[in-house]
Amino acid sequence: QVQLVESGGGLVQSGGSLRLSCAASGASGFNLDYYSIGWFRQAPGKEREGVSCISNSDGRTYYVDSVKGRFTMFRDDASNTVYLQMNSLKPEDTAVYFCATDSLNPSLNVPTAWGYWGQGTQVTVSS
Repeated sequence: QVQLVESGGGLVQSGGSLRLSCAASGASGFNLDYYSIGWFRQAPGKEREGVSCISNSDGRTYYVDSVKGRFTMFRDDASNTVYLQMNSLKPEDTAVYFCATDSLNPSLNVPTAWGYWGQGTQVTVSS
């Protein structure tokens, strides 16, 4: 069993920045290196979409086109924590942001394939 806890959401003006954190934990010996981990978001009335993920297969970081050049995902292996640095935020980035992980390297484009989810953190960008 894996637990994920997100933090760092809030209200920010358009053009501003926020950094989200996701702390992962599990049974004794848990190591996030063995899991793909991703950030997803869901705006009111819309489907959940993948934002960014780090693959446990090739170690690469992937981004959805709408956030490329503005968002950066990175990890701190010592603390099993991943971050999403969000710059140049836009009102359309407003959503609940979720962290998810899975050991089977699921696609960022298929949220339902990810097995473990955090509770989410609200990000609101005002115009």
